[in-house]
Amino acid sequence: MQGESDFSGIKNYFNDFYARDTSKKIRAVIRSKGERGERISTTIPYGYMRNPDNSKEWIPDPETAPLVKEIFDLYARGTGIRKICNLFAERKILSPSVYAFKKTGSRSGKPDLDKPYQWTITTVRRMLSNRFYVGDTVNFKTYTKSNKLKKRIKNAPENTLIFENTHEAIIDRKIFDTVQKHFEGRKRPDINGEMDKYAGYLYCGDCGKRMYLHRSKTMPAEKNYFQCGGYQQGKSRCTVHNIKEQVLDTIILTQLKSMIAMASENSDEFYAMATEKGKAEAKKCYASAEKEKAKLTARLHELDNIIRCLYEDRVVGRISPERYDFLASGYEQEQTQISTKLDELNDKINEIDMQEKYVKEFIAKAKEYINIEKLTPEILHAFIKRIDVYEKEVRYSRTCGNSIVIQYTFQLDKN
Repeated sequence: MQGESDFSGIKNYFNDFYARDTSKKIRAVIRSKGERGERISTTIPYGYMRNPDNSKEWIPDPETAPLVKEIFDLYARGTGIRKICNLFAERKILSPSVYAFKKTGSRSGKPDLDKPYQWTITTVRRMLSNRFYVGDTVNFKTYTKSNKLKKRIKNAPENTLIFENTHEAIIDRKIFDTVQKHFEGRKRPDINGEMDKYAGYLYCGDCGKRMYLHRSKTMPAEKNYFQCGGYQQGKSRCTVHNIKEQVLDTIILTQLKSMIAMASENSDEFYAMATEKGKAEAKKCYASAEKEKAKLTARLHELDNIIRCLYEDRVVGRISPERYDFLASGYEQEQTQISTKLDELNDKINEIDMQEKYVKEFIAKAKEYINIEKLTPEILHAFIKRIDVYEKEVRYSRTCGNSIVIQYTFQLDKN
């Protein structure tokens, strides 16, 4: 017994070494798969199922995919998450964790079999922000510090890898973007479970910060107002300027009706005017975007050469492996940041190319909504991209109104 205890420390050391070495190899394999764009998650999102003919492929589940679509549509139309949960519970729709348990026997979602129809706000919120539903694979969203720590830690956005159109989508990308836009604004629904329809659309024209809706149970609806978020959070030197929700509704609805009437009744004239103005803006955007793209691409090639030289220095022994890892990781991080910026620039250039299509879509939608009487999240999504509210020319004036600039869906981004 004494002899065994003498060697227990050495055995533990080798066991620990073996576990760390195995973990390192497994991580390397997973990392390699993830960087190739292969799916590394083993959890199948609600709305999908394994393809019976190919276990590695995930396809929409005919039972649950329509429910995922309904959740996105409800939220995009302004229904709050809690109300969505209550609606599904009333219809006795199994929660995702209970559905997975009954279908596959999996308990990973901790199914509550005593409350099979209880949908949680967290579950629906995660679904609404999951890019998998638009056909994208997102790898390395979380990580663990070592093989001894099992807790998953959320990764920084710049360390995640996104691969678009890797599988069949359930949700249209436009609907998904609309939902994310709502998340950018205030997400708290009112007492009826309805969301702020301007969330993600309304900005302060002076400081560029978002404007937030202020309301309370003791305040009548006609007194609800929007205020500059930069001012109320102390993040900018902006003024206290605000605008009542009813006043904003009236202004937006009046201007939108006028634009819709022009687009539907004089389509050819509207198309010529919108595309001609767009071409002038596009020319400026193209020049700026292409110049920035060339600069970033040159830096990307320069970083490739630097890393190659560093590797050669490591091989011949001019620098230590530790020094190489430290320097290379910094340059690789810069490459990732540049690649992200290049993707954004390419998206901007693609938007410029698509501008004529957006004008045609605006005209087509205008003919569908010719007789609008009330603003809804659906109408805002169909026609408006952004609304900027400026301070009054005469501050604190009761007669001088706020200047408002509307950016429509067919117009190019200003920034």
